[in-house]
Amino acid sequence: MTALARPTHGRMIGGVCAALARRFGTSATTMRVIFLISCLLPGPQFLLYIALWILLPSEDKANKTREAW
Repeated sequence: MTALARPTHGRMIGGVCAALARRFGTSATTMRVIFLISCLLPGPQFLLYIALWILLPSEDKANKTREAW
């Protein structure tokens, strides 16, 4: 599994689904479909998406931080 960071390429809105897909080894399309289906269920899916968008670093920022260490 790779580090959890939003990719700079291949993202549609915030890159959260693409980051989760990379992390768990699935395609981004599969993760997006899973997210859309989960929106039919009650729960805070949109709030979780926004929170992950804010909390997950962008791939280029994560690489700069990793290089600084």
